[in-house]
Amino acid sequence: MDKLHTGIIQILLTILIIAVIFYFSNDLESLSNYGYAGVFLIALFSSATILLPAPGWTAVVAMSPYLDPLLLGLAAGIGSAIGELTAYVAGNGASSILNNNLEAKKIVKLIKKYDLVGIFILAFIPNPLFDIAGIVAGSLKINWLRYLFACALGRILRYVLLAMLGAFTLSLL
Repeated sequence: MDKLHTGIIQILLTILIIAVIFYFSNDLESLSNYGYAGVFLIALFSSATILLPAPGWTAVVAMSPYLDPLLLGLAAGIGSAIGELTAYVAGNGASSILNNNLEAKKIVKLIKKYDLVGIFILAFIPNPLFDIAGIVAGSLKINWLRYLFACALGRILRYVLLAMLGAFTLSLL
């Protein structure tokens, strides 16, 4: 199969995953009843959407008084990082689209200059542009395991801090 067909299949697969997630989005919050596994799945599914934010972090805050913040952040961070692979796969299939996008050009420059540190920082900072970073990483053909590792570290740190803040804040109420 040539690159064009492979790219089209990757983009269509990503669209299908996003459509399924949005179809079942009303049921996602019920997964929090399953503790760490539920938060892992909520973070995974909410991160699998591309440029359409889904509030997976709310499950982390809501569960923070009941679960260990470190383990909660670890479960949410790993789930979120795995969910971000949809953007990576889409980028692998749509690298030519990025050449015309100004924000993508800035992120391409950042990732080329800082590599995994850039991905880590973008994964840690809450921002809607991280999906573009995943698309850029895929289009640059960065090894998906390296991308996943840097993304997971950034997301784990973000969610551990969020869980600790949530646990502290909710304990005051």
